[in-house]
Amino acid sequence: MSGLSTVFIVLGLFLLGGVISFVKQGLPRSVIVLLGIGAAMSLAAGILRLEVWN
Repeated sequence: MSGLSTVFIVLGLFLLGGVISFVKQGLPRSVIVLLGIGAAMSLAAGILRLEVWN
């Protein structure tokens, strides 16, 4: 696991925690959707950069 893939995965999990928190607080759906898209993209980037795919 390279350093950059670790950073992307940790960032994605952090943003996913923000999505869960924002849902509990009842913030607007548009903010939650944007944060969710960012979390999904970050997790996908981290998973795709893993060295097990080579």
